[in-house]
Amino acid sequence: MRQWTVDAFASAPFKGNPACVVEPFEQWPSDAWMQALAAENNQAETAYLLKTADPARYGLRWFTPAREAPLCGHATLAAAHTLFLEIGVDVPLLTFDTLSGPLTVRRAGEGLEMDFPADPPRRTDVPAGLVDALGVTPVEVWAGAYLIAVLQDEATVRALTPDLAALKAIGGEATDGAGQVVVVAQADPGRAYAVVSRFFAPAAGIPEDPTTGSAHCILMPLYGDKLGETVLKFHQAYPGRGGDLECESRGARILLRGRGLTVLEGRLRVEPA
Repeated sequence: MRQWTVDAFASAPFKGNPACVVEPFEQWPSDAWMQALAAENNQAETAYLLKTADPARYGLRWFTPAREAPLCGHATLAAAHTLFLEIGVDVPLLTFDTLSGPLTVRRAGEGLEMDFPADPPRRTDVPAGLVDALGVTPVEVWAGAYLIAVLQDEATVRALTPDLAALKAIGGEATDGAGQVVVVAQADPGRAYAVVSRFFAPAAGIPEDPTTGSAHCILMPLYGDKLGETVLKFHQAYPGRGGDLECESRGARILLRGRGLTVLEGRLRVEPA
């Protein structure tokens, strides 16, 4: 059984966010087996695909090293990239059945365009312990699936060295639980992007995620309103990598655009359980 590592939302190899994608199954392996392989891979996400009678439709599940994820952008992009570019699926539109409902992906120039549910955040009080855990005082705090801490400027976002052990217990009103915090600011003038962010998810077994599609389902509604725009470019400033994506608001949906680059193809020598 083949497995690929794909850098998603990448401008070049070893940029963006790596995801492992396993060759599509005829039936789902056990949850324990999928979780064990995800822990073995030790990437932010491992994507599992299930064949259906429709060549353009697949089941899709995502596992971090510690848990199954309800929504994942970069591993969805990686899965679509693998089907289109590595396996050679020849369809105009892929549909994935997921825990977050049907998600579609189509080719868009040199990259891919994903149709995801929007998650407009709610303004909230600063949760107890967040200032100490981050080491800075947020300008604002919002909550969607993840906690969103708006910081003063891009330099503050890039320089942040949070206390991950403390952050793991902080969730506030985030709907996907504690220990998943986005820090974000408007970009410096002259940048090729409008918004810069980072994402810390120690509760999901991910100290810092290099590029997080699902976080932008929250950030696009937030910064679309703040900046009065329906299309924005974002940069996630993971040290040493960094990822880039373009987002477009479509009411209850968000279009996420980015590139995938295959960096590794391997063969699993263990049978699914």
